[in-house]
Amino acid sequence: MLSIATADYLFSGIIHSIFNLEHEGVMSKINKVVLAYSGGLDTSVILKWLQDVYACEVVTFTADLGQGEEVEPARAKAKAAGIKDIYIEDLREDFARDYVFPMFRANTVYEG
Repeated sequence: MLSIATADYLFSGIIHSIFNLEHEGVMSKINKVVLAYSGGLDTSVILKWLQDVYACEVVTFTADLGQGEEVEPARAKAKAAGIKDIYIEDLREDFARDYVFPMFRANTVYEG
C-alpha cells in the first residue's frame, strides 16, 4: 500500500506531466486516455477532470493484485462515471511471482 506522501507525490507528478503536455499543444490532439484506476478519491477526481476539461474518452484499467473486495466497487464507480471500456485484470499470480517472492528472497523490510 502506498503511503499518503507517496501517492500525493505520484499524483502531483501526473498533473505536472499533463500541464507540460498542455503547454506544448499535445492535449488538443488526445481523444482517448487509459487511466490506471483504483476507484479511490484521487483517480476518481482525475477521471472526472479528464472528461470535463479535455472532453476525451477515458478507459479505465484496474489491476487486481489481491486487494479483494476493492475491485468490484472500482468497476461500479467507473460505470457510474459513464465509462464504457472498463478493464480489470487478475494480476495476483504475476504480482506474487515477479515482485513479492523476489522481495522475500532479498529479505526486504517493509517501512524499516
